[in-house]
Amino acid sequence: MLDANIKAQLKTYMERLVAPIELVASLDDSAKSQEMRTLLEEIASVSDRISLLENGVDARKPSFSIGLVNQPARIRFAGLPMGHEFTSLILALLQASGYAPKITDEQIEQIRGIEGPFRFETYISLSCHNCPDVVQALNTLSALNPNIQHVMIDGALFQDEVETRQVMAVPTVYLNGEVFGNGRMAIEDILAKLDTGAAARDAAKLSQKAPYDVLVVGGGPAAAAAAIYAARKGIRTGVLAERFGGQVLDTMAIENLISVPHTDGPKLARALEEHVREYDVDIMNLQRAEKLIPGSAGGYHELRLANGAVLKSKSIIIATGARWRELNVPGELEYRGKGVAYCPHCDGPLFKGKHVAVVGGGNSGVEAAIDLAGIVGHVTLLEFGDTLRADAVLQKKLYSLPNATVIKSAQTTQITGAGGKVNGLEYTDRTTGQTQHVALEGVFIQIGLLPNTDWLKGTIELSRFGEIVVDAKGQTDVPGVFGAGDCTTVPYKQIVIAMSEGAKASLAAFDHLIRSSVTA
Repeated sequence: MLDANIKAQLKTYMERLVAPIELVASLDDSAKSQEMRTLLEEIASVSDRISLLENGVDARKPSFSIGLVNQPARIRFAGLPMGHEFTSLILALLQASGYAPKITDEQIEQIRGIEGPFRFETYISLSCHNCPDVVQALNTLSALNPNIQHVMIDGALFQDEVETRQVMAVPTVYLNGEVFGNGRMAIEDILAKLDTGAAARDAAKLSQKAPYDVLVVGGGPAAAAAAIYAARKGIRTGVLAERFGGQVLDTMAIENLISVPHTDGPKLARALEEHVREYDVDIMNLQRAEKLIPGSAGGYHELRLANGAVLKSKSIIIATGARWRELNVPGELEYRGKGVAYCPHCDGPLFKGKHVAVVGGGNSGVEAAIDLAGIVGHVTLLEFGDTLRADAVLQKKLYSLPNATVIKSAQTTQITGAGGKVNGLEYTDRTTGQTQHVALEGVFIQIGLLPNTDWLKGTIELSRFGEIVVDAKGQTDVPGVFGAGDCTTVPYKQIVIAMSEGAKASLAAFDHLIRSSVTA
């Protein structure tokens, strides 16, 4: 299964194994089991510290566990961890042997102090770019703490489980048989949910931080650029991010970032964070800003966080980006994760052979419909207007697909369901006024973005669309407070533009600092 180049790389990685490990496979006569046997044999062949046994008795077949020799294994893969999950496999092999994970000593201590017992199950799809973060985080917890177990489950392979548990979005994590969480979660997120006292400790620690010269709020391209430009000036710089990478994490193919012909969102997000960490920047990840309290002339601005902490800074750059726009129709919230989805790359494989709809006729919607058509039985695209807004080349591709239907002048009015999951969609034909119902099992909403500025209402000037009103330098109507990126009135929401706006706002903030005197 692995070509010579990958096997050579794998052999190099396995030289880092600390102690001998064993792979215990639970197989049957299926083709997938044979594929897994081949994969595990190839893995075992690259190191004499890896042994393979085929006497596993796990109910999920094919699956395999990874653990120290003659000790209970706590990490398991149900399905072949290929695609985005191959890195998860490599890390699991290393960490199960005792190889130290790349997390802080404080996090290691916190993980080892968790009492448990905790049995995690994560349903993934191999095309999901958020799933590996969750799988790797939970595998790390399992490797460090004997009270924690984790199994990755390929939802496309174990369809019966997916149907029984009504898993319709990935990643979906179960803890001790109950739903623990959906969507991307970093190790900090998981620890915060397991360790209920962590938020209070974080708040106390954050409130003790000295004031910043520049405090950047956000974790996407605009925020990263702003932080780098500020740090290069030699001033005290902080970054407060709800999740580093922002909306970029939910973007797959990126082909218009100048000088980078091809990349993807998760890879770019990692590169952004690595670049920021090359400088003396205080990164505070997984923290949500709740209120901006502008300072008086010559005083500090304050930022109140959701956990109760308060940070102070001479200047603030708000680069909180945007989020998926919701339809705001009955059934959307009720069936979110139960047939209503926003990421076709992540959740598409769970709808293999089924009938789904895409709402939205722009580039994102048409691209989603094209991608889904290769997986699902049939895809119906609904567009509010009387014409699609996507590029002509995308429209041509969509109309060429035999299992795709396009309905224009369609106003989606309701998402229907039964038994806890989606079973259809209702729309009004804007030409005739008649209500129509489409029977289906999934709805992918692709109607644009909303700026993440709700917490700023009544504090700084916002446009009627909720965007931060900024001037040519990124300055808001509050001196010393700047905006950058997709959350502002700057036209054209693009990564390259967000980066430039972040740099510009940072330069403007520095200019503000040298022309003003903060005394409080």
